[in-house]
Amino acid sequence: MDFTFTEEQQAAVEAARAVFSDVAPDRAPSPALTPGAVAEDIDRQLWNELARTDLLGLTLSPDHGGAGLDPIALCLVLRESAKVLARVPLLESCAVATAVQRYGGSTLAAELLPRAGRGELILTVGANGRSGHDPAELAVTARPYGENGENGTSAEGSGWVLDGVQSAVPWAQAADWIAIPAHTAGGPVLALLPRTRDGVTLADQVSTSGERLAEVRLDGARVEAHELIDAPGCWEWLRSLLTTGTCALALGLGERVLAMTAEYTGKREQFGFPVATFQAVAVQAADRYIDLRAMEATLWQAAWRISSDAGGPLPTAADVAVAKIWASDGVRRVVQTAQHLHGGFGADTDYPLHRFHAWAKQIELSLGPAAAHEEALGDLLAAHPLG
Repeated sequence: MDFTFTEEQQAAVEAARAVFSDVAPDRAPSPALTPGAVAEDIDRQLWNELARTDLLGLTLSPDHGGAGLDPIALCLVLRESAKVLARVPLLESCAVATAVQRYGGSTLAAELLPRAGRGELILTVGANGRSGHDPAELAVTARPYGENGENGTSAEGSGWVLDGVQSAVPWAQAADWIAIPAHTAGGPVLALLPRTRDGVTLADQVSTSGERLAEVRLDGARVEAHELIDAPGCWEWLRSLLTTGTCALALGLGERVLAMTAEYTGKREQFGFPVATFQAVAVQAADRYIDLRAMEATLWQAAWRISSDAGGPLPTAADVAVAKIWASDGVRRVVQTAQHLHGGFGADTDYPLHRFHAWAKQIELSLGPAAAHEEALGDLLAAHPLG
């Protein structure tokens, strides 16, 4: 496979590295020392810098003020953001904006996308459903306005009413608009509505990494006709992009952790020699390097399928499942080995490794267990026999 990146994609990486070079992983209080959330808001300084360098509009077309790049470029930037534990909704906002551009109507696109690309508007999405174990679109019901006796229609036709709950919605308190997958008699849809709209309430939740999440409860929340996307495949595509972006975060975090481990074991001496020269240490580090290379190969395969709509012997969901298998297990193995090779120093709250461990656990929980993805992959193989 040739995963050579284009000049434009490489330029995006260089721009991201320049922005993230000044970001310290301990910019917010430690989750190990902070009861509740580590901060009330996102890193606004970093968000504004990402907007200034046009990194928030990477995947938007020039018509909306963007760079016109593909999701691969977004994953490259996400990889860099994870190396510094960037506290910004880069994945969620860019993924939702890309889905609106791809599947939404011109009215909604014009209302949201230029402002999202400039960082003036933050988007997020509820992708975990009520409990995180069931499909997110089944947690919320969308019904046509007036179906239960309500009166009135919008200027563009009948609107919709949402009822249900989406749990663990990232950065919801800081977001301006929230994308909500829902189910209708005709199948899954994606609704977008302002956080402050009547019928929308948020209850605070806290992630394993110490960041604020929200339970978003919808009680008769009204969305206009143009704010609901019912194009076939929209939610499935957005869910795949969110998952693949999370795999990119896992890769970047793992690469930074392994680099920290290499630096530490290269300086830490026992019996007059750096511990990195001991065979047991070198073998464990080599195993984790192999994990990272497998995570990288499967990530770019999934990102390429999403970006190109290329066909194959299996659906795109199969490549996404393989990327999830490696990312979920791989990021856990990398941070566990790093903690082991750092010894007690890895648990010192004055050293940033414990923060990476907490973020890695949150990523692992977000992706779900590898065994579940292996089962899903098996079902796809059964439904699409090879050869």
